[in-house]
Amino acid sequence: MNDLVLHGGTVVLEGGVERVDVAVRDGRIAAIGAGLEGRERIDCASLCILPGGVDNHCHIAQKPTSNGRNADDFVSGTSSAAVGGTTTVICFAKQEPGEDLRDTVDAYREAATRALVDHAFHVVVSDPSPAVLAEELPAVVGMGVRSFKVFTTYDGLRLADADLLAVMDAARRLGALVAVHAENDQAIRHGVARLLAEGRTEAIAHALSRPSIVEAEAVGRAIMLSEVAGQPIQIFHVTGALPADAVAAARARGVRVYAETCTHYLTLTDDALRQPMAEAAKFICSPPLRPAADRDALWARLADGTLQMVSSDHSPYRMEDPLGKLKDGPDTAFNRVSNGMPGLATRLPVLWDAGVATGRMDLAAFARLTATNPARLYGLYPRKGGIAVGADADLAVWDPARRVTLRAADLLSGAGYTPYEGRTVTGWPVLVLSRGTVIARDGRVAVAPGRGRYLSRDPYPFPDL
Repeated sequence: MNDLVLHGGTVVLEGGVERVDVAVRDGRIAAIGAGLEGRERIDCASLCILPGGVDNHCHIAQKPTSNGRNADDFVSGTSSAAVGGTTTVICFAKQEPGEDLRDTVDAYREAATRALVDHAFHVVVSDPSPAVLAEELPAVVGMGVRSFKVFTTYDGLRLADADLLAVMDAARRLGALVAVHAENDQAIRHGVARLLAEGRTEAIAHALSRPSIVEAEAVGRAIMLSEVAGQPIQIFHVTGALPADAVAAARARGVRVYAETCTHYLTLTDDALRQPMAEAAKFICSPPLRPAADRDALWARLADGTLQMVSSDHSPYRMEDPLGKLKDGPDTAFNRVSNGMPGLATRLPVLWDAGVATGRMDLAAFARLTATNPARLYGLYPRKGGIAVGADADLAVWDPARRVTLRAADLLSGAGYTPYEGRTVTGWPVLVLSRGTVIARDGRVAVAPGRGRYLSRDPYPFPDL
């Protein structure tokens, strides 16, 4: 007997969208069809059933840095994910200077034992010493971590080209993916210094200090280095036309490069930075928000396949905190504000509202961009990211007509604010299941911390996306 049947919903399957029943047994999808029976039955006749979201870009419980202190631990962060329809998160295990990567992964896995949703990790490689390359990276791959994140900017994180190549070479040997935060560090330093010398300290100067061309140069360089190394890469958080064009040109010549954008780049613009710092600081992130023309270009690049994923880049900082966004006061200069915004709970509802509810995106595209493609790229598919017999019963049941006004207090992140405060969205995940268990219902968490499982990733072929 099935444990649960979701009856009569509009279900997004790999082969198309159908009105069928979905049966769950022992945490997995047991059957898909008509007239299924189970111990519990939920009528979904007016609802849509999609794979639970897979967010491949989340900063949770990271140690404090000069940029500030992360506001979410694995309880608050994954609670926020659950109410927003995300059932799997891939977070960052950030290497501290001189730290053995094996210890890094162990520490983050321990912190994540209180997570509500299933989780995997990327390791952030900030110190690619010979020992790291020869011993530690192979060891963490053996621990089920098959993706390395590298930066081309930020003190303590940025890697020179030679080091980027060394990490890419190691990834190629180990069958791991490299993900890149791509911005030109020297150009940013030049821009910040020039603007400060001109007395420009306001929030919009943050965007002016790191314009789109600064991102596009680093995207193009990272792609070309990946060609030298013969190693596939993913470009994180593409913000507009120029960097997206660089990705499109590389893919057109046959380079295996994947790319994502984020919900906030699709729905916000740099106008949010043209207000007093006490409010504008909420919208400071890197790379920064861009003008409306870049936002529109991203929608076009989602449609043509240049961008294959939409993540949150959830990077939460409190506003009022000794290590928060306004740690130096409400009139602080733009370069002193912690970079990042919360987004785990809002990634899917805001994208649904801006895409599905407006007709800009159909249900299949929404599922593909937010669940299936990230699961495939990071070796979690078909266990995660799709609705098929044998897959984990990670399901988000959406009411396409539900209207919800977003309030930070309801979104459960430790950040205490949302850049979408007061925005009313159409479409909401009214029921969220992880491995067959309801983890959120009507915007409220329904399970205790600690239910989430670590997802060890075995070798897998990089997909054609």
